[in-house]
Amino acid sequence: MSGSIIELLDLIARWVHVIAGIMWVGNSMLFNWLDRNLRARPEGDSYGDIWLIHSGGFYLVEKNKGERVGVAAGGKGGLRLPNPLHWFKWQAYTTWLSGAALLIVVYYVGGRALIVDPGRATTSPSAGVTIAVATIVGAWLLYETIWRIIGKRSPRLAGAISLIFMVAAIELLLSSLSGRAAFLHVGAMLGTVMAGNVAFTIMPSQRELVAALSAGREPSQEIADRAKTRSIHNNYLTFPVIILMMAAHFPSLYADRGDVPLFTLLAAGAMVRHVLNIRFTYRPWRPALAATLVVGALLLAFELRAVGRRPASAAAEIAPANVTFDDVRRIVDRRCAACHSSTPSDISLGVTPAGVSFDSPQQIQALAARIRERGVVQRTMPPANKTRITESERAMLAKWIADGAQIK
Repeated sequence: MSGSIIELLDLIARWVHVIAGIMWVGNSMLFNWLDRNLRARPEGDSYGDIWLIHSGGFYLVEKNKGERVGVAAGGKGGLRLPNPLHWFKWQAYTTWLSGAALLIVVYYVGGRALIVDPGRATTSPSAGVTIAVATIVGAWLLYETIWRIIGKRSPRLAGAISLIFMVAAIELLLSSLSGRAAFLHVGAMLGTVMAGNVAFTIMPSQRELVAALSAGREPSQEIADRAKTRSIHNNYLTFPVIILMMAAHFPSLYADRGDVPLFTLLAAGAMVRHVLNIRFTYRPWRPALAATLVVGALLLAFELRAVGRRPASAAAEIAPANVTFDDVRRIVDRRCAACHSSTPSDISLGVTPAGVSFDSPQQIQALAARIRERGVVQRTMPPANKTRITESERAMLAKWIADGAQIK
């Protein structure tokens, strides 16, 4: 398959994934917000209602166990299935399916991004794919087993066990895959749990509720609670999954092993979601939200500077006393220009990735700071060191930049 076709498939899948994800997250946020703001009503078959204003009009939204019948005629009254009844499921399914397509196009088939990094582990590409897929599927199966068996009796114990297994799965991905691939696959793992909640718990529970009303039976509150529990799980996972998908574009997060920044992102995202969930009953929620954001940002700032990175000055110490631009140009041509050029020889990452091109001396000089950060400090370029840049070559780049990045 040609590189242009793979890039087109990547574009289409990414477009669909983002749109479907926005719709899914939007629905989730809206319905969770509604549940926390319903005005209680005395009817036993009603959870409550709420008035809204939007798009030039007023909306009355009710949450009921079904449609009331028989009351107006003086009867005892009962419940029946409302018609028409609108379901929300395809946003979740489409988000997961398009995300799976992206993993296949970008990592498993197209090779547009390297799934393993020889500098981090000796995992082969085929073994990396196996570990990635097995971790995603295995994590979902473990989660389902824990919550179907233990979660019924002790939700807190089920939650603690789930966290332990989640940490173990994350460590496996970080130790086996490249940094970028690991971050994305952790997000895919959590996203699979979310989509699985919709497909295998929330939707079946809702079908049981519909079947009960269709048969004239009172819907089971236990069934409704089961669906709500999984919906709350999805609510707390939403922010962490979103930030992990974005974090893949910021190599400083995974330039080293990346586990500390990753866990910080997960914790901060879940905590922000929690504060927003309790803001209707917790009066000082604003300072709590501000404190969560500030602490999360400070932790990340500290981690990105403190986690074992090799400073550029240390690399420059092992370089020759004099590094010319001709030396740098040879390194860039051999190690970087295969991708970062208007006429690349390697199009697995597309043409001119991130708009970075090293075709002229002026372009190299203008991007010196970026070369230093990605090639010397973070050491995330070349990706997984696919062009096999050496330590001495990184040191020469650092020396040239430290001496003023001259091209004459």
